[in-house]
This record gives sequence, C-alpha cells and structure tokens, in this order.
Amino acid sequence: MTRTRTRNSPWAWRWRRNPLRRPSYVVEAWIVLAAWLAALVGSVLAGLVAANAVARGLDRQQDERRPVAAVVVERAPGVAPGRTGSDSRVWVTVRWTTPDGAVHTGRTKVRPGTASGTSVTVWTDQRGRVTAKPLSPGEAGFRAAWTGTLVATGTAAAVFGAAQLARAGLERRRLRQWDDEWARADTRRGGLTG
Repeated sequence: MTRTRTRNSPWAWRWRRNPLRRPSYVVEAWIVLAAWLAALVGSVLAGLVAANAVARGLDRQQDERRPVAAVVVERAPGVAPGRTGSDSRVWVTVRWTTPDGAVHTGRTKVRPGTASGTSVTVWTDQRGRVTAKPLSPGEAGFRAAWTGTLVATGTAAAVFGAAQLARAGLERRRLRQWDDEWARADTRRGGLTG
C-alpha cells in the first residue's frame, strides 16, 4: 500500500481554511515567508556589498602605499621594553628622501639592537607618512570574504530577530483574544466557566 501525500501537511496549516484559524495565523505565515526571502536575498546582497567595499578599500591601499628605503637615525634599544608577546621589535626614528628631494622622518619598528645607519624598508602613503604594509592579495581576499560572511550572517540574524519580535507580538495578541473569548463563554446554567 503506497501512501499519497495529502493537503494535511504540517507546514501549510496556517494557509489552509479551518474554523480555528485566526487572521493572525495568516499574517504570521506571511511574516515567516517574507523573513526567509528577505534573509536569503538581503543577506547575500549585504554580504556582497560589504565584501566589495572592503576589497576596493584594500585595493586602494595597494595603489597608494609604496615601499621606501629609509635609514635608522638612532641605535635601537637592545630589548623591547615590557614585551612578552611574539613581536619583540622596538620603535626607532628613521629618515628617508622622497623622489622630489624632500627629507622625511618617522618612526617604525625594527629588531632590537639595530645600529644607527642601517637601511630598512618603510611603507609610506601618498602624503609621505609612514604607514603599515598593505595586505597581500591573498590576505586581502580572505579579509574581504570574511567581512562579507560576517555581514551576511548579521543581516540574516537581524531579519530573523525582527520576524521573531513581530511573531511574539501576534502571539500576545492571540492570547489576549483567547482570554477575552473564554471570559465571555457561559455554561448552560448561566455561570462563567472556570
């Protein structure tokens, strides 16, 4: 004996007509459907927009930052003060000359004990200020993808959270309606039930 699927699917009970169905059940079904669609489409779009924005910003960094040969002005301290982590480098002042002949100074990190006059590479922005080295293309791609994923997840969570708040409001309204209807219900002898 084969079983055929009937219209009594537990997933569609809010859409079917029956004497116990309230209008709020239909509204709730539409809220759930709209939340799923908005979460699916909205989170994908938000994730793509965020990932593209991060990728463009990181690409701009690649274009704007340049490596420059600089010279250490002062001898670096022998040890990093108060450092226990993996970065044991110390801050020193360095000097470099731009292609237009302007001399700049700034601070960068080097290994402890680096002698004065040692050549080091620093990264500068368009204004000639020392800045961090730009991310490699692989690191930039990973950061853009990870940001897009986090934004997509956050968007979906926000949509589902808003849907849950709307459903909770409908549930409170239904419970008040049930309380009112039970209060109006009379027994055959004229007294209130309960």
